[in-house]
Amino acid sequence: MERTRQAGSTGRRPAAAAGGTADPAHHGLPLHEVVLLLGTDHVQGLASEEVARRQVQFGANVLPRSRGGGIFRKLARQFNNPLVYVLLAAAAVTLFLGEYLDSGVILAVVLVNTVIGFVQEVRAEAALDALHSLVRTRAVVVRDGQRQEVPSEDLVPGDLVLLDAGDKVPADLRLVRLSGLRADESALTGESDAVAKDEVVLPLTTPVADRRNMVYSGTLVTAGTGAGVVVAIGGETELGEIHRLMGAVQPVATPLTQKLARFSMTLTVAILALAAVAFLAGVARGQEPAQMFTAAVALAVGAIPEGLPAAVTVTLAIGVRRMARRRAVVRRLPVVETLGSTTVICSDKTGTFTENQMTVRAIWTPAGTYDVTGSGYGPEGRILPAGAGVRGAAEEAGGATATADVALHWSLLAGGACNDAKVIREGDAWQVQGDPTEAAMLVAAGKGGVDAAHFLAATPRRGALPFTSERQYMATLHSPRLPDSSATGQDTVLVKGAVERVLELCSRQMDSHGVEGHLTTQAVLEVAHRFAGTGLRVLATAVMHLPAGTALSDANLHGHMTLTGLQAMFDPPREAAAAAVRACHQAGVAVKMITGDHVGTAATIAGAVGITADRADRTALTGTELDAIPADQLPDAVERATVFARVSPEQKLRLIGALQSRGHVAAMTGDGVNDAPALRQANVGIAMGRSGTEVAKEASDIVLTDDDFATIEAAVEEGRNVFDNLTKFIVWTLPTNMGEGLVILVAILAGATLPVLPTQILWINMTTAVCLGLMLAFEPKEPGLMSRPPRAPGRPLLTWTLTLRILLVSTLLVAGTWWIFELELAGGASLAEARTAAVNVFVAVELFYLFSCRSLTRSVWRIGFFSNRWVILGVLVQAAGQLAITYSPVMNGLFHTAPISVDTWLRILGIAVLASLVVAVDKRFRRHAF
Repeated sequence: MERTRQAGSTGRRPAAAAGGTADPAHHGLPLHEVVLLLGTDHVQGLASEEVARRQVQFGANVLPRSRGGGIFRKLARQFNNPLVYVLLAAAAVTLFLGEYLDSGVILAVVLVNTVIGFVQEVRAEAALDALHSLVRTRAVVVRDGQRQEVPSEDLVPGDLVLLDAGDKVPADLRLVRLSGLRADESALTGESDAVAKDEVVLPLTTPVADRRNMVYSGTLVTAGTGAGVVVAIGGETELGEIHRLMGAVQPVATPLTQKLARFSMTLTVAILALAAVAFLAGVARGQEPAQMFTAAVALAVGAIPEGLPAAVTVTLAIGVRRMARRRAVVRRLPVVETLGSTTVICSDKTGTFTENQMTVRAIWTPAGTYDVTGSGYGPEGRILPAGAGVRGAAEEAGGATATADVALHWSLLAGGACNDAKVIREGDAWQVQGDPTEAAMLVAAGKGGVDAAHFLAATPRRGALPFTSERQYMATLHSPRLPDSSATGQDTVLVKGAVERVLELCSRQMDSHGVEGHLTTQAVLEVAHRFAGTGLRVLATAVMHLPAGTALSDANLHGHMTLTGLQAMFDPPREAAAAAVRACHQAGVAVKMITGDHVGTAATIAGAVGITADRADRTALTGTELDAIPADQLPDAVERATVFARVSPEQKLRLIGALQSRGHVAAMTGDGVNDAPALRQANVGIAMGRSGTEVAKEASDIVLTDDDFATIEAAVEEGRNVFDNLTKFIVWTLPTNMGEGLVILVAILAGATLPVLPTQILWINMTTAVCLGLMLAFEPKEPGLMSRPPRAPGRPLLTWTLTLRILLVSTLLVAGTWWIFELELAGGASLAEARTAAVNVFVAVELFYLFSCRSLTRSVWRIGFFSNRWVILGVLVQAAGQLAITYSPVMNGLFHTAPISVDTWLRILGIAVLASLVVAVDKRFRRHAF
């Protein structure tokens, strides 16, 4: 509701309202009451002195700045994460052990994650700041009875603002006078058609999208002129209300961050508990407390997966790069995975499923029906007899049909010349200046070979009746340029408008030869209804001739015009949208349409792209119906419905919240200012890069550079692959960490010598994570990725099946390490040699296990041994590292290792092969459990 709201905690309100109605609904009051309430003059405007006083009282006409805290507070918030606690603990442990390099590496990982989180928060706040650009413009006002231009920031409640076509509305205005005024409010309300305005008093319950006597800040005047008094500025406008909603919405944590947080917390508790048990057990056996503390620290070092944060960041970054190649730009790393777990996509209609370019699709004249090819505002396309095939289209010469059918010629001329729009080329794109509907008719005229500009040059416009909600048609009067001003002739009147209203003006209809005959009103209405039933918007065209010099008036037209035809237009669905919707449904992802447009148009588009099961199944709810549903019944109603029409920004928020309350991971696509709060509330906000407003882009997590819904399906696929690769890394790395911890624990409990030292454990963890584990981030997508349903939002990061596999590999590592350690010592090897063999067992088993983890259900031979060449490279680098730590004197001194024999290597490889075979057998028998 537009209103003179109290401005936050300041309690500001218009002076006139202080003694009158607080928080009035200006659209529901007579004009004289609005003027009285605001203490203004709807002709002379405010006096300069009063303007200065109100500027002090109300402040600037700008949106309030967000208060997200200072830099240090934002940085501090990034440390409030269990995973960061684990990393800091690991850094402290390695620092305590004197491993300064390893401690520095871990702290660097913490720093990188902190910087990423900080940048994410700053960019999210930019969504609010982007709204400021929508009201930074110039405004033409009347003050002291004089017309003047001022910055829009200087406007105050009560100012009289003048509007013209092309102007951006600088504040919320109640209209006081107008002439053919139309406004594009799609960015605010989602309404794709320009809205005709008038001065009628409306019911108090009228929704924003239907308030014809108001224009709103940030919207665009597409036609006509008008004047209005300012009723709300800055944060008190409808745009300010969206700003407030965005500020109140807290970004939803992604499933990945939630699961990693739970996993990290569980891991932290388990490591601390295990270390405490080891310490107490050693002390109970009579060991020195200091020695047991060192051993417990070694256990903790082994159990902490230092490479996990780096693997998560790298895997997500690779997913970001892949998605960028598929025209989806990711602004927040964790959202890559979240999109892969999406269970429902809520999409705006205009510009998402449709081209956002009104196009004439069919034309009817008394001689027949024609199809119009091509889409958008480009000149490519033909006008062909209905049913003409591709061959016919190729053989048609431009304008041939318009020449053969005189009525078609006059219909196209009326659409193109009785018109205030312009279509201009900017680079490779065609842009509209004015009303999209008029632009569509102008383009159609060009496709039919009718040059409206040539007609206007020879027969200039001498008068016009602008379109109003009461009139529902536009008429223009054209007089030929005559060499002799005293000559007499005929003027031409062209009309276009609503079918019923134009038919009231007509008494005849034109045939293909230009002959005027009896008007078959019922037949025309049946054609119009048939077009409308397919979701097309229908306008009628007519023509008449008047004696030169006759004034243009409604009375002169009524009952004297000749109907020339009907033009049916449509904002066409994107070509790839239907296939993308099918792919989403196949992947188990529901698709719902949420739009501010009319329910009929929305349902038609939904049927065309396959959102609904069939054209008869259009479960649609309007905003009014949503408001009537009790809160406890809303989630069920939202679950069942597939189309939501005429919804407000607040209702979009409720819809997303209702779906999330049902356990859904919801993605929301949009392009307008009105979509921004819902984009931020959704688990994944997806904005259109080309047609989207800056506000929508800044509020989103992902921006589609091609505005194509089909790109979302590609992004979902990439997101699923990212989660698969993260899971593979975790399943690969945890057995090593668990095995290292258990080896230390067994040594403590048995009172035996440690088979591996803390520095050796750090070598294993850091080198294998980089050389082996990170290579899984480059793993290509597995077949059937988009044929399986999305993961359940509550499903843990590690399922029971994966946990059993981790325990299995950990057990094999512990057994193999102790066996070779004891065997080497029994064979006369030194302690350093035995420990070197144990270290290489860990690495060898991890290396072989890496190939198994490339797919959790398939063998490496089925997915292709060389399909990920990064793995081969990583294996070679890791092998070189192991040779270096085994045989390099420098490395021997740093890590307390020693050279080992060939026989020992054969035993190490035997353990690795045996472990690999056991895992292969387990994979074969458990592959159906995934």
